[in-house]
Amino acid sequence: SPYSSDKGWFRSLFVHKVDARKDAHSNLLSKKETSNLYKIQFHNVKPECLEAYNSLEAEVQNRLHQDKDYPCEVVGSWNTWYGEQDQAVHLWRYTGGYPALTECLQKLKTNKEYLEFRKERAKMLISRRNQLLLEFSFWNEPLPRQGPNMYEMRSYSLKPGTMIEWGNHWARAIKYRQENNEAVGGFFSQIGDLYVVHHLWAYESLQSREETRNSAWLKEGWDANVFYTGKTAGLCPHRYSQ
Repeated sequence: SPYSSDKGWFRSLFVHKVDARKDAHSNLLSKKETSNLYKIQFHNVKPECLEAYNSLEAEVQNRLHQDKDYPCEVVGSWNTWYGEQDQAVHLWRYTGGYPALTECLQKLKTNKEYLEFRKERAKMLISRRNQLLLEFSFWNEPLPRQGPNMYEMRSYSLKPGTMIEWGNHWARAIKYRQENNEAVGGFFSQIGDLYVVHHLWAYESLQSREETRNSAWLKEGWDANVFYTGKTAGLCPHRYSQ
């Protein structure tokens, strides 16, 4: 079963470190069972247009979800509270990997309603960027959860050549952050800015976040994992959103 496969993979990663010389890190660290591809979008919106932007984006997302011809879905959409202001973040999942992404892009090119949406949306934006991502095999599958919650996205720019080392350490570290169900998903970039990792967490409140993070530091072994992963990372911007 997928659960057994994930469990076996986790154990092998925990006991035996992944050897970067054996295969590409995308094959070594990503989930084999789902073959999902993710796209993350960062849209910087004109402050006066944020409410209209959110309404328009929600309408289009709902239509795409209802249309079975598109093998994609929105995992989550957020507005940032802390970090870059007036920013929207969208995480899309393409079931079937790159072929699903290509299929969606080809169909959207001939979708007149979607093309009109893009023109209208462009009037509301200051800038935008995106990345294609794969999910780490040892992280939770991102699933809908009851809210309201606040979400924290921590993004790490790694030193080239250290992605395998990062994965080896976080395969151990993630076990310290599961008790309160705060771990939503972990991803690494494939196309766009390279050597970038995104960790997505969910908390009931800022106070809950503080208590959850403090409890991790009380567990023997968490401090060592933070130390070693910190050696591989560069800049670590993070966002709080709902």
